[in-house]
Amino acid sequence: MKNIRVTYSGFISLLVGFSSIITGTIFTLIVTRQLSQEEFGTWSLIGSLIGYTMVTSPIITFWSTREIARGIDSAKTAIFAAMLFSAIAMIVYVILAFVVGDNTGVNPLVLLFAIILIPLMFLNRILTAIMIASKPHVQAYGLFVYETAKIPVAFLLVYIFEMGLEGAIITTAIAYVPSIVILGYHSKEFIIGKIRFQTIKKWVKHSWVPAINQSITFLATLDVLIFSVITGSVLGLAFWAAASAIANIVNHSGRISVALYPKLLEGGKEEYVSQSMSWLFYFGIPLVAFAIIFAKPGLFVLNPLYENAFPIVIFLSIRIFAESFLRLCSNALIGTEKVDTKNSTFNEYVKSQLFKAPMIRIIQYSTYVISLIIILTIFIDSPDLELVTYWAFIILAVQIPFTIYFYILLRKEFSINTQIKQISKYTLISIVVFGSVYLVMENYLEYKIEIFEFLPNLLIYAILSVLAYFGIVYFLDKKTRELLMKTINEIKGKN
Repeated sequence: MKNIRVTYSGFISLLVGFSSIITGTIFTLIVTRQLSQEEFGTWSLIGSLIGYTMVTSPIITFWSTREIARGIDSAKTAIFAAMLFSAIAMIVYVILAFVVGDNTGVNPLVLLFAIILIPLMFLNRILTAIMIASKPHVQAYGLFVYETAKIPVAFLLVYIFEMGLEGAIITTAIAYVPSIVILGYHSKEFIIGKIRFQTIKKWVKHSWVPAINQSITFLATLDVLIFSVITGSVLGLAFWAAASAIANIVNHSGRISVALYPKLLEGGKEEYVSQSMSWLFYFGIPLVAFAIIFAKPGLFVLNPLYENAFPIVIFLSIRIFAESFLRLCSNALIGTEKVDTKNSTFNEYVKSQLFKAPMIRIIQYSTYVISLIIILTIFIDSPDLELVTYWAFIILAVQIPFTIYFYILLRKEFSINTQIKQISKYTLISIVVFGSVYLVMENYLEYKIEIFEFLPNLLIYAILSVLAYFGIVYFLDKKTRELLMKTINEIKGKN
């Protein structure tokens, strides 16, 4: 196994993440401007339904990543298992499509058409898992190709030919193909040996471990289905999807730590945890500020229909950053766990972080789901936008205490510097820079319906705010400059 370069892979992933903000925004603009509110809400519903059918995927990705990172040849077996499980997932999706269609008023045939995405997503996920375990930066290449390919196809099918929701589905399917090719090409040196059915049997035997992790994903994505079923409409989902498109900018800060987990599996030192945390704050805090001040104009760009959803963006942006920090803590705890390197008993697994960490997350999302059901039931007669705002506040309120708890757990296992001074400095600079830009926009930015008149002016404010933040931090913070030089040396291969 080659030595994984944590910061190099992290920065490649981060740069691709930033570029995908542009490509993803273009794709979202095409979709939100061409699809009706009901179609856009259905698009969000399709994403959630497909997510439910992917519950078996972690049985393969979880164990294959851990094994490949430790030098075990199981890539070919993992690919075979992924295709086998995708067939099962397609059957589950057909059932879900008819059940959900009957309860939401959405045409089941439209939902069924999206089944073409399932085998492509399974294959893409397992190839990504192989790359994360061996060459973490390559998974970023796959993402870049996927995001970039969507633009010309969506422009042709959704904008020119006006194929609507079906066009968006076909676009996504086509975009997965070049991504799979890139990931497959770089994976070929690991796809060796025979397909070992004994390995699949072992993974299935211990599937309860990744099943616990997948339960987290299932519970986390259950909210969309809950909202659509309780309200009997997908209109509110359109507000949620639009707000999420802006708030998800913050999610890219978490890409800086993409190689931390496989590095710790490989035997990396705990210093990588502190370094990854430093970069998460460095990029995450300004991205939260960026998403908040550009929430209203950003939603206006997507579609003036969603302009008033900006409070939702604020709640979601803070929540996504807290979730990114929690994932870093969780990956550090799980990445150093060695229980699966020996012939451990069931009780030993239960006492390990492979069980404890995800169980805490299950409690978190169970609390969230129950709270959401109660609030939606109580305020069911409220307008869609108001209900979605409650929804966003609930997910943030539940997230904060669990993020704090995971940080406490991390401090017990690692000697982590709290970095209060650095966090305070990044926060203060973000408030000054982005707060100033916000005040200027409030006085001078004109909201024009024509996107080609409004967007260029908005981009000027966005670019200036980003350059101002990173420029000021670089000149005022010595520790950041030292960390940057260390990073540059690592990327050059000097460390």
